Amino acid sequence: MDATLTPSSRLASSDIPTAVPVKRTVGNWFGWLIGGWAMFFAFLFGLSATMLGVVRLFAGFDEKKNSVGGTWEGVGNILILMLVFVMILATLLTMADRKWSAMMQDRVGPNRARLPGIDSPLAGLPHIIADVLKMLFKEDFISDGAARQKLLFNLGPLLAFGPAFCLFAVIPMSPEVFFFGKRISLQVLHVDWGILYVFALASIGVFGTALAGWSSDNKFALLGGLRASAQMISYEVTLGLTLVGAFIAYGSVRLDVMSELQGATEAAIRIGGSDPTLFFGWLPAWGIFMQPLAAIFFLTAAMAEIKRTPFDTPEGESEIIGYYLEYSGLKSGLFLIAEYVETVVVAGIVTAIFLGGWHLPWIEPALCSVLDGLWHGNGAALLAIFQVMGFIIKVLLVIWVMFLARWALPRFRYDQVMHLGWKMLLPASLANVIISAAAYLAGGREAMAMVGLVEIVAFVGYVAFWGKKPAADAPDAHGHAADPHAAPASH
Repeated sequence: MDATLTPSSRLASSDIPTAVPVKRTVGNWFGWLIGGWAMFFAFLFGLSATMLGVVRLFAGFDEKKNSVGGTWEGVGNILILMLVFVMILATLLTMADRKWSAMMQDRVGPNRARLPGIDSPLAGLPHIIADVLKMLFKEDFISDGAARQKLLFNLGPLLAFGPAFCLFAVIPMSPEVFFFGKRISLQVLHVDWGILYVFALASIGVFGTALAGWSSDNKFALLGGLRASAQMISYEVTLGLTLVGAFIAYGSVRLDVMSELQGATEAAIRIGGSDPTLFFGWLPAWGIFMQPLAAIFFLTAAMAEIKRTPFDTPEGESEIIGYYLEYSGLKSGLFLIAEYVETVVVAGIVTAIFLGGWHLPWIEPALCSVLDGLWHGNGAALLAIFQVMGFIIKVLLVIWVMFLARWALPRFRYDQVMHLGWKMLLPASLANVIISAAAYLAGGREAMAMVGLVEIVAFVGYVAFWGKKPAADAPDAHGHAADPHAAPASH
């Protein structure tokens, strides 16, 4: 029998050092930790300043200097927010998803791709370029059945990606601020119907999913499309009900108004002193403190709406045939990147409604006063940089929670998904609306905050004692578990 020769390609083991690594001292490790986080925050500060600077540059071509929403300002916001921030962040998340899952599962993660002339995996970053090139140049195969509905077959990915991409247009990343002579804000659309725009566009994504499954002319893809459509429609009801309490608290459906009401106003910031919007003098006026259960319900329903694990039964890449089975090349890539774009959008909405938006709790008036002295009265402009930076950090934290849920929870069965939506989240959301309305009528937003604190304590207590074994399963004095089916002892 001939010996099997090892191919000349690089072995995976060559990327894993065989020598025992040098153990770091506590001081060395702590220094690297502090230095790494300092560089990360410095990068975010520079990114925030660049975003505001680019929008200010474009807004300079508008005639009105004291109002936001000019044509050129909108062009700058589209460029910097949607084409740069959303798309680059969604692209990086394709790598972060695999790296974080590898860390949680104690794996090496992606490390095979190389840049020309660099014999190093560079922590897997070249895989982003490799994935993009593969999607762009991979053969776009269309089956005979799908060719008969080619228009609808090609329309499916566009209806899945387009609405998800446009949703970020109403999410505000900064307040309205005079940024060196021109009033600007990092928000593409300033519309009165705010969150209704989100619901309207999100519902269009159902058509893309349904068309993808039906036009493929494949019974397995059709089943995946039916599952996805039913799931998305089911959770849209809960998605809307979870925000009714927020509408009651803020009295508006505009995301920028909701964000503005969760912290100190521009006038309060310029006066200085303490933040007058704090509940009870110490609690930030964030939506999550007035509507904690609604925040959890909304994030859960949003993950089901965008079909993220553990609600990814319609896709089921590993064992269940999904609705984009017949897609390949760039069309398949649009379905995949749309999921990460939707993740960024959901994180932005949660941040704007429940996490205070751009606001920095407790320190905004005092920080603005300090920055005024450092930059000759331009403290509000410098404060806006820190506020945009805070918004980005909150978005990244929400994304991390969503990724944590993806790799920590097993996939639900489809009947469990529907049971959770219709029999658990929907009644709980209705009850939350009633409780929120009663609390607001009784004492306004502070009463809602008091109810919210009670809900937080109750939820933490439930989670802490949820896994406690019942008394019937407790071992007896001899270490044997009690038999639940045993007859009671006679006396």
